Parts: sequence; structure tokens; C-alpha cells
Amino acid sequence: MSEDTVKIEVDGQELEARKGSMLIEATDAAGIYVPRFCYHKNLSVAANCRMCLVEVERAPKPMPACATPVMDGMKVFTRSEKAVAAQHATMEFLLINHPLDCPICDQGGECELQDLAMGYGSDVSRFSESKRVVRDKDIGPLVQTDMTRCIHCTRCVRFGEEIAGLRELGATGRGEHMEIGTYVQKAMTSELSGNVIDLCPVGALTNKPYRYSARAWELKQVPGVSSHDGLGSNLNFHVKGQAIKRVVPRENDAVNESWLSDRDRYSHFGLSHSERLLVPKLKRDGRWADVDWETALDFVVEHLTQASQGQVGQLATLMSPSSTNEELLLAQALVRELGSDNIDHRLRQSDFSGQDDDARFPSVPELDQIEEAGAAVLIGANPRHEQPLLNLRLRKAALRGAAVVSLDVVDRDFNYAIAGRYRAKPSRLPNLVASLVVALGKAKSVDIPEHYLKIVEGLADPALQETLTSSAALLAGTSNAVVLTGAVVEASPCRGVLMMLADALAAVLSARRGDLASGGNAAGAWLAGAVPHRGAGGEPVAAPGMSSKEMVKTSGSTWMLFGFDPSLDTASASEMLAALQKAGKVIAFSAYSSEALVEYADCVLPIAAPGENEGSFVNLNGRLQRFVSAIAPAGQARAGWKILRVLGNRLNLPGFDMTACSEVTDRFVSLVGDFENIERRLTDRAWTVGESDETGLEVFAEVPMYAVDQLVRHAEPLQAMPQSGDDTIRLAPVTAAKLGLAPADRVTVTCGTETVELRLAVDSALEDGVCAVAGARALTARVAVNGARVKLQRVVGDAAA
Repeated sequence: MSEDTVKIEVDGQELEARKGSMLIEATDAAGIYVPRFCYHKNLSVAANCRMCLVEVERAPKPMPACATPVMDGMKVFTRSEKAVAAQHATMEFLLINHPLDCPICDQGGECELQDLAMGYGSDVSRFSESKRVVRDKDIGPLVQTDMTRCIHCTRCVRFGEEIAGLRELGATGRGEHMEIGTYVQKAMTSELSGNVIDLCPVGALTNKPYRYSARAWELKQVPGVSSHDGLGSNLNFHVKGQAIKRVVPRENDAVNESWLSDRDRYSHFGLSHSERLLVPKLKRDGRWADVDWETALDFVVEHLTQASQGQVGQLATLMSPSSTNEELLLAQALVRELGSDNIDHRLRQSDFSGQDDDARFPSVPELDQIEEAGAAVLIGANPRHEQPLLNLRLRKAALRGAAVVSLDVVDRDFNYAIAGRYRAKPSRLPNLVASLVVALGKAKSVDIPEHYLKIVEGLADPALQETLTSSAALLAGTSNAVVLTGAVVEASPCRGVLMMLADALAAVLSARRGDLASGGNAAGAWLAGAVPHRGAGGEPVAAPGMSSKEMVKTSGSTWMLFGFDPSLDTASASEMLAALQKAGKVIAFSAYSSEALVEYADCVLPIAAPGENEGSFVNLNGRLQRFVSAIAPAGQARAGWKILRVLGNRLNLPGFDMTACSEVTDRFVSLVGDFENIERRLTDRAWTVGESDETGLEVFAEVPMYAVDQLVRHAEPLQAMPQSGDDTIRLAPVTAAKLGLAPADRVTVTCGTETVELRLAVDSALEDGVCAVAGARALTARVAVNGARVKLQRVVGDAAA
């Protein structure tokens, strides 16, 4: 026995337990079951359900196992007459007011109260009084309430306070008059709200879109991996027949613990959307026609062959960053065997300077390292929306006292304390970061590394340095720091210099670096070779191809688009669509139809969507995670890797002889080797970034949380949430005043050749001279070009609402 453990005896069995731990932790570790409702290992101890009462030697009455610390020599009895009597009495009290609606309750068959009532309840109630009834609350489109069933365990309340960081639910009243709900009638808007469904031990909080659609015993469970962010949350699909009915978290402490974001939980509802592509389609004489696979593949092979022979221009290929490793590997092999290196997955990136210096793949520190960090600097990052469950680790660090500093173009709504919050216009963000590097160097009395000096000295601003002094001093006194860049940096026209400045900041701070790359498999895309300058395994190619930005500026290319909407998922929708209009042929692999594909594509091949697909992802920790399909693809859709393999065979290309997905995965692993990240290579270059001479407002475009990919955009429950974005243009109050505009005015927004009419909203989180619009929405995407300048004009005759 070590100094950190004590010996206790439970039901005659001697156990070792950690000092300070609760009795229920020791019994769980030993496989000794103690009934409970309010206890959860990831939440604080409440001890308010009293179901875990046990007998402790020399204690005058039964003690709650969840709130009783272990002591050396303690003797505990979980099944003694006194303990069992206490547990039976507790169950009797819990059932006094509980409704007898198990047959219609969605929790039926997996209800903790139902299960424990079988073991600790009675077949006859001694109470004849009327049961209480609690009016249900409408708390939004995702969570259904039946609060008469609530047993006041307060798991949902504690989750909001301790994990989600938003106190959306609370308790009012006392005794049997206590009610769980929102203090002011409103919807739950947390990006993690669905976790209260898993936590609720009864049917008080259930899955609203799933309601009454299946029973627990009808469902088959299939493990899966999230495809919407780079964390790769582990989940389980619950399947009935050939339909995914719901998604729940699969516990993995190294990745998502026992939680799941709402984006991962509810996106599967997009699988049955009316815009799903169910059969291959060809455009003949300007009209679309359904065709069989043989005809469609013959068409694709013919035009790829012509492109490889230079008859219809170059071959240009863009891949979704949420494609599987297998799809990415086969696509880049196909393209390169046809003589082209024009393949890219960086759809929203517009600055490719310094791409040769990028790491082998985008990564973040291990999540436990983030959780234990002493400080964190967030550069253009909104982890709460980009990586919701990674944000939970940052929140834990902040609650432990870590200093979190944010450098951004907008004030974020963080769910933890921020030690320093700074914002700048998008074009001035490099100046802000460079100024912190200099201020931090002075605070720590260390020299800035030589290879960063030209960058930093050219951008640092003395006035900003003065503003940043307090945060620099705070950061200088911390250790074990992390520096994270986010989507703002990824989409910035200044990305190259911002990445180098983030490295400089990490070097001065002696911090770990991380990139919150967008897409479910950005790391795998880099490793598979879905970039123009590196092949499979990350090896540089002899003659790099064109980046996504360069491809859209060429004419006459034959395009292959895989797994995305060209009008919503690219850095500039207008440039992308203009390129497709001038294309030789456009071949699209897509799970969904869209206006852009209908207008510009010549052939559309239906592919499997997440949940229907198989393969593997590499998360931002470099963890390879394999998964199988939960259901068969809809209609005649096929897994993307299968289509690419068949095309390779028909084109007589080498390396396309695999017959199983696992074989492609094994090839990917053999090419990549270990997944250890390499340091960013540094170059000695001078950078100059300053104010643009152009007139007009500077555009800040950001993709809403529930618009990041095709599946999420087609999930109707998520589109009912505010995180899906809106068709407004947002200005700082001072900017609106200068332009003579008022909230709710209608304005025309002109960006290049595009003009749209939007409603104005005033947002104090923005800097003067900046306008914010949502990306990935049909209307605003036309002007959502980061770094562009727009002009506004009030619609004549429009009055503010």
C-alpha cells in the first residue's frame, strides 16, 4: 500500500482506495455495485437522491456512498439489512410522485429508475394521494421535457454549471414543489445541450427529434467517429432497419470523455433530406437525366482520359477536408497517375505563402496537456464553436487558474474567464500578434529568435505593445503554455505571416503549438497527399501543382469536386463558380444536390454520407480511428473509395487493386508510417502587412457552427438553432452611426461583382470599419470573402424595424 492509498473493507472484501476519494469510486473500481441516480463520475457530488445509502461500521445511520470519503480501516456493508432497507425506502419516496407512463416514455427500456425500481421497489404503493404534475417547458428544438418525471437528481443543472459553462437550467422551489427549468422562459442554446439527455436517469429530458420513433430494444448499436471537427469524437449510431435513429457518445477519456457536441449528435437527421442524391446523373443537351452507374463511369473515364492527354485543359481536383483517409489517398493517387498534381483540400484558405514550411499535418497538443496548461493564447480561434469538446479541456484549464488570452478580430462569447481580450481589424491582426511577441520578450527578458526578427520588427506596433503589457507580464509568469490558431487565421489573407507569428510567440513563451484546422479529417488529408506540393505520407513532390486559389484562376480545366458544395464551402463562391462556368467538364462526387451543381456540373456521382461510409480519420492528436458503416448508403449511392477504386481500374492505373476498405487503410498507414508531428520548418523572410489602400468596409466572414459541411446544413433540427447563422450584415455601433444606418435597415452590399440585399444588425463585438457576414449560407456566401472590401447603401424607402 502506498502513502496515497488506504485500506477499506467492503462486504468482507479488502480494497485499496485513493486517499480523499469517495466510497462509491472505490466500489465501482472493485466491481461492487451501489445503486445511484445523482452521482456521475464527471460531475460534482450532490448527494441529493440518497439512493446510494450504505451501512458504515460505527456510523449512527446509513451514509451516502457518493459523499462519504474513504478512511483507513473503514468497514462498509452495501447489502446489509440496514443498507437495503434504506435503499428500498429511498425508492419508495422517489416513486410517490412519479407518473405511470413507462409504456409511452422514450426512456423506457433504458431507464435507470425503471431498472432500479425492479430491484428496490415494491409492487404496491402505500400512497393514495394525488401525484403532482409539472408543466412542461419548451427549451428548444433539441431537448424534449416531461418534467413530471423529474426526480431532482440535478445532473442537468450541474452539467450546465460545471461542464458546459452555461447555467441554462436551474432549480426553483423546495421539496416536492421543486422544479427544474430555465429561470426565464427561453431555449437552451449551448453547443453541448444534448448531453443532458444522456445524463437524465429518467425520461424527464429526452431527444426531441427522435421522440416516439423507436424503442430502445429495437435499436442496433454501431460505433462511429465524428466527421465534423478535427477531434474525432467517438460515438455510437443507434440503428433501426436502415435508418439511424439517434447518436449517443461512446466514452473515450483520451478524446471526448463521455460527452458529445450537438453538431455530432443531431447531424444524422440530414441523411434523409429531400436533396439527397440517390442515382448518378448526367447533363445531356443542358438537361439532367438519371443514368446507371456504367454509363456515368464511362463518361467520367472518357473525360479524365482526355484531361490527362491535355485535350480539355488541366485536371483540377478539390476534396472536402472531411473526406476519409481512403478517399483522399485514392483521389490523389488517381490524379497524380493521370499526370496532375492539382489537388487540394484547403477549400477556405486563400493565402498559401509559406506552405512549404507547414508541419507534416495540422495538430494540437494532447488533450490532457491542454487541460493541464498554465496558460493559453488563442489567435483567431473560437474553440467553443470550432472544437466544442477540445474547448472543454481549455475550460478545465481556466477553472484551474490558467491564464487565457485571446487575440482576435471579434470579441468571443467564451464560457470561462479570459485574462486578456484583444481585437483588431482582420488586416491588423498580424500587427497585434507581433506586438504581443515583442511585449512578451521584454516581460521575460528574452531575445526573439533570429529567424523571426524581420517578421516581428516589421509588424510590431508600439501603441499595441503598451496595451498588451499587462497580459504579457501575466503570460511571462506562467509555464506549460499552449498557443492555438483557429479558423480566422486559416481563412485570413495573412495566414502565412500569422502562422509564423504564432510560432514566434510559442518560441518566446516556450509553449506548445496547435492549429484548430477545419474539417473532420484535415490531418488525414495532409498525410494522404491531398495537397499540391506533397504526396502520400507528406513527401514533397518534384513539381508542385496548383493550390485551390490558383486552380480557380485557370480556364478550361476539367474539374473533380469531392464531397462539398462549391457555392458554400470555398474561400470565394463567386470566383469558384466563375471557374466552373469556364470549365471544360465538371465531375462532382456529392451526397447532396445543390443549385451550383445543377447549374455547373456535367456529371454527379452520389456518394455515401457520414454514417453510411466506412474508412478512417486522423484526428488533430495524430490518432488514427477506423469506423464501419452504420447503414447502407441511400439509393444507389456508393462509398467514395469504391467509386475511386473502380475509376482507377477502368483507367488501367496501378495501385487500384484493393477490394476491401481495410486494405486501403493499411496502405495509408504503411505510407504514412508513424503519426508523430514534425516541427514547422522556419525560413528567414521579411513580411509586410498593413492597411489596404482600398476604400470600403473590411469583410470578416466566418462559417457558423451548424453550417460547416453538407450533412450539418441539411440537418433540420440544427438549422433551427441560432448557431446556424443568419442573413444579416453586422457592424460596430460607431460604424453604423458613421454611415447613417440603424439596426434592421435593409442595405445593399457590393463585393466585387456581387451585390446582395441584407438586413443590418449592430454588434458591439466588432471593430470600427469591419463588417461581419456568415459564410456557407446561400445569400451571404456571395459576399463572404475574407480580406475583401465592400460598400453598403441603404435601401431607399426602408425603415428600421
